[in-house]
Amino acid sequence: MKFNEDSRVKIPALLHLARLGYTYISRSKQFRLEENNIFSDIFKESISNINPELSSGEVTKLLEDVSFKLKNDDLGRDFFKQLTNTSGIKLIDFDDFENNSFHITTELTYKNGEEEFRPDITVLINGMPLVFIEVKKPNNKQGVIDERNRINRRFTNAAFKTFTNITQLMIFSNNMEYEDGVIDPVYGAFYATSANGNLHFNYFREEENLNLTHLLKPENEDLENSILRDNNIVAIKNTDEFLTNKDYNKPTNRILTSLLSKDRLAFILQFGLAYVEEEIDGVNVIQKHIMRYPQIFATKAIKASLDKSIKKGIIWHTQGSGKTALAYYNVKFLTDYYQKKNIIPKFYFVVDRLDLAYQATSEFGMRGLIVKRVNSRSEFLTDIKTISALQNSTGEPEISVINIQKFTEESTVEKVLDYDLNIQ
Repeated sequence: MKFNEDSRVKIPALLHLARLGYTYISRSKQFRLEENNIFSDIFKESISNINPELSSGEVTKLLEDVSFKLKNDDLGRDFFKQLTNTSGIKLIDFDDFENNSFHITTELTYKNGEEEFRPDITVLINGMPLVFIEVKKPNNKQGVIDERNRINRRFTNAAFKTFTNITQLMIFSNNMEYEDGVIDPVYGAFYATSANGNLHFNYFREEENLNLTHLLKPENEDLENSILRDNNIVAIKNTDEFLTNKDYNKPTNRILTSLLSKDRLAFILQFGLAYVEEEIDGVNVIQKHIMRYPQIFATKAIKASLDKSIKKGIIWHTQGSGKTALAYYNVKFLTDYYQKKNIIPKFYFVVDRLDLAYQATSEFGMRGLIVKRVNSRSEFLTDIKTISALQNSTGEPEISVINIQKFTEESTVEKVLDYDLNIQ
């Protein structure tokens, strides 16, 4: 019996994703638009379901609009704005995430002309290939480094631009535990978001006790047999190695649960991605970042504290761990959190040095926040008493950056409003 990455990692991963609620699409039924791998029939049915007011013609027009945006030279930024829009026409229903459609397939060809590649597993949300997974067999000499090098070459290839733009999350695994103390990771399960080269692999260490009884459906033998037949690998079914690799606690399956269980995927898509635009050597360069796992759990800890009506707290950080990025992500997250409570939040980033104020202003601006610098005590008193949460004309999220020295004991909101508007 020959065991390879399919039998050891890919097939067990497909079965685990099925237990997480994803529907398997046979390799013979991969009916999609070749230019961007959107499964148009699934897309149209799903979009009609979450936007019942749209006619079939309007849904078709929406698909054309999405396909057009995916051709932009913007690392998918315009598409991402449309993808995460929560008002008006939606590509994803974030209010009721279960209302979306969830599919998986294997060896889907990403093709443009003579150029092509085939990720081991592609994950579709409402027919859109937003996630893919690459696996290697354990103990291979280069581990996941070869996969990182390959995806760097592919994503710098203009022929694959639409696929770079539509991909939000990638997972790479050779189904082994992490090595401690290594600079360049070789073994383990890692995640990343799309980039025009220089892909950054992130570790993920689960910090919550997940309710696997709730998250995982029972194993389905008929589905297992169908997937094995579809991949011409039925012979492994009753082998000890295959049974072992199906275990939910194997490294690949653990990271799939952590990132692709539906609540987590919704969180990452809506709050865990950021575009960063900066000028390098006179050229505007767009990068795409994804939350590190400590930032995910820090955000969850903030929510848990707020749910308990805790009004203040401390998040401990090491130097260079992403404090400003965490603040940015939480402007997005807490705006949504408070809006659901009919509260309009205002955000202040408080520093204790002028150079940190300049640095934070730059970092927030590169991520698309409107930044207001508060430069005096009187300005701060005026700002904090202002009724409006936003003071810019664009409607974009806003944050005020202030030195700690600018605070005074008078810095509280005292104005009583004559209509029902909560500002936090």
